[in-house]
Amino acid sequence: MNLNAVSADPTLTKNAKGNPSLQGMLVVENLSKSFGALMAVQDVTFAVQEGQIMSMIGPNGAGKTTIFNVITGAYPPTSGQVSFCGTNIIGWPDYKITALGIARTFQRIRIFKNLTALDNVMVGTHCRTTANILDAVLRTPKSVNEGACSEQRALDLLRFVGVEKYEDYLADELSYGDQRRLEIARALATQPKLMVLDEPTAGMNPIEKGDMMSLIRTIRDNGITIFLVEHDMKVVMGISDWLVVLDHGVKIAEGPPAEIKQNDQVIEAYLGRGFRHEPSAS
Repeated sequence: MNLNAVSADPTLTKNAKGNPSLQGMLVVENLSKSFGALMAVQDVTFAVQEGQIMSMIGPNGAGKTTIFNVITGAYPPTSGQVSFCGTNIIGWPDYKITALGIARTFQRIRIFKNLTALDNVMVGTHCRTTANILDAVLRTPKSVNEGACSEQRALDLLRFVGVEKYEDYLADELSYGDQRRLEIARALATQPKLMVLDEPTAGMNPIEKGDMMSLIRTIRDNGITIFLVEHDMKVVMGISDWLVVLDHGVKIAEGPPAEIKQNDQVIEAYLGRGFRHEPSAS
């Protein structure tokens, strides 16, 4: 199925597995974020290239989720710039950023537990509809047609992520792993160009993690760029084209997985000496 809304500007497309520069789908430049006296992120610069699966790693408290929150409009930065497909999105509200083409999931699953799985995903389609409240009240042809299209897209996405049999179940009745898939389906319903995934395999067993890795690859193969935070290094090394490493709010390294797992500074700060010899996930 076609997951994407609009292709990214082709002038921004670079080699998906090459060296990120300050040209890319998402560009974060000299980003800092403080909370009072605490500097959570300090002068961080990186770019996500169209077609990549890019991961951000680092110890707890390194600033990873803070960066996600700035990118998606939850926090204003203290300083620095964030641009998406050539547009500066600093100061934009989250709903406008979503409409531009960035969708996200959360470390702690955020779904509407008292809505059905189908209704949860239909909520995600609303940023692409144009019918207003009056259209809905009067059930105008526009409202009826868009409602039917939203329902069909939601059904297609439930099937895509593998939870179609639960369409009429309340979201709270789904297993933890299926709730993760449901949250991804709802994010896909916004028809994003970029998916920002915050620890998508957290709390999963090894089989569920393998299935989620396959789903993330399939999403990327359907034309959606992936930017994720993840603590499971077998997952990270198994699916990522490029890594950015943070420690205490500062970027200490970036590069392909094979290079990062040999980086002494990264090993000292995060991976540990034994990781150099661990095999990557397939």
